[in-house]
Amino acid sequence: MNPFIVPISAREATEAARFGPKAANLAALGAATLPIPDGYCIGADAYRFQLQALGLEETARMVFSSDDGARARRHALAMKLGLMDRPIAPEILEPLLAAREALIEKTGALMVVRSSALVEDRFGSSFAGQFESFIGIESEEDFLTAVRSCWAALWSTRALRYMATHDADPADTAMALLVQPLVSARASGGGLSETADGGMLLSATWGLGSAIAQGEVTPDRYELTREGLLTHVAAGVKDHRVGCVHKAEPTTQVVPKGLVDKPCLEPAQAEELATLLRRTEKLMGMPVEIEWALDETGFKLLQARPLHMQAAEAPHDLWLHHPRLNGHPSGVGWGSGRARVVNCECELERVGPGDVLVTKSAGPALAQVLQRVAGVVSERGGSTSHLASLARERGIPMVLGVNHATSKIPDGAMIAVDGVAGIVRWMH
Repeated sequence: MNPFIVPISAREATEAARFGPKAANLAALGAATLPIPDGYCIGADAYRFQLQALGLEETARMVFSSDDGARARRHALAMKLGLMDRPIAPEILEPLLAAREALIEKTGALMVVRSSALVEDRFGSSFAGQFESFIGIESEEDFLTAVRSCWAALWSTRALRYMATHDADPADTAMALLVQPLVSARASGGGLSETADGGMLLSATWGLGSAIAQGEVTPDRYELTREGLLTHVAAGVKDHRVGCVHKAEPTTQVVPKGLVDKPCLEPAQAEELATLLRRTEKLMGMPVEIEWALDETGFKLLQARPLHMQAAEAPHDLWLHHPRLNGHPSGVGWGSGRARVVNCECELERVGPGDVLVTKSAGPALAQVLQRVAGVVSERGGSTSHLASLARERGIPMVLGVNHATSKIPDGAMIAVDGVAGIVRWMH
């Protein structure tokens, strides 16, 4: 067996220190007979070997050890350019291409390359949405570019900011990878095995799940008891989907009008998925957050990571007499502050300490403001998006899928966000 690359079905693939928690958790689910896609794990040793082959080990140390911000940025750029532009060492390249060919021959599907950093998917630092994933890869050239890009993502500005707030040095960690066939999903989504009110939650959208993860749609919401019984369904607004046809790169497609607010899952399917969620929680021994996809053969689990939850807080009575909007709760916290309505990322500098960010779409790029805001309200997104995961991790109250939030909530108004109940209120 190659020291750098192993099948996800191999016993070694469950070693988080070699293949990262994301890959190791998924391999453990497969070993427990839970449904996962086939694939290969590329170990952190491959990344380290590549750094050594390119002579980048000293440059890596200089990024966080330098007190000069401009010099640190130059070192980080050198890391990204080195990993992106220079050849992959033959000792890695040959088994990597062999694994790709074997997977194509076995499945006939397009490829997916996903990051599995050693610091990722841990309790207290999920890194949700901070690294890279590439889906629908066909050519060998694009495949190798995706591998290089995932390695280089460890040195992206977004990831470096996140690591700095968690006292993590990128030079002390490494990037492992997952290579899998693309699931031709009819529907996809996420799930929380525990909510603040003692239940479980599923989200769903048409097509591939990246539209939920990036906060681009308001997904369906399925509320269940801890025993997995469905109690409530709230249809989302799924006006577009990321989909694929046979052997074609996934594209954004308009959802037919009749499906925009039609639930993606039948009640029996939601309860079947809840069973998989409970089994995952039991296997990992803690509350979990999952990502899943549904194709013609059934459900596939794509990811499982620790779930960060906090107890609910009771709002002050004075807020109960003010206007309210409802949405999808992130699951933690209650906070208040001055509303800052932002329609573009270029306006984020307007958001000051203690403000509540009100925006149209809640993508992972907004993670940079979480450290200074009292809450977040978004017109799109759901409880299992990447940004919601990061907000739970930091204890930041967030409500997503709040229709017309940017037009109804006045900029500068005092606003309260209940991240447990999914309620937003503001003062006139």
